[in-house]
Amino acid sequence: MALARHGGDDYVFSLLTGYLEAPAGVKVDDGKAYNPYFPGGIISMPQQLFDEGIEYKDGTPATMSQQAKDVSAFMHWAAEPFHDTRKKWALKIAALIPFVAVVLIYGKRHIWSFTKSQKFLFKTVKGREPPKAQ
Repeated sequence: MALARHGGDDYVFSLLTGYLEAPAGVKVDDGKAYNPYFPGGIISMPQQLFDEGIEYKDGTPATMSQQAKDVSAFMHWAAEPFHDTRKKWALKIAALIPFVAVVLIYGKRHIWSFTKSQKFLFKTVKGREPPKAQ
């Protein structure tokens, strides 16, 4: 839920790549770092990602932004374990909607065709005639 509340993958990516030198007038205590994407700007977590910090097996350049993208994508995946299942169900339901719509429209026409084709004739019953205008 924290990912959705703060802006999702973009927030995590910005937080991981946004470490800067503190601007003039901002006091940063020992063991803390300046990150403009963190509320308040001062964060207790030091910078975690650096260029060439890891080695990818497929030869992808291990830039800080690539590592941050991978971390934020993994956190999104881990936070929503049923995401893929929900997408599959949505696709199945979307495929069934046209079929159900056709069945419902045909059923409506079939049921109402008899009712709409009837001619109603109202007979007056002796002793229950409407009052006559004078």
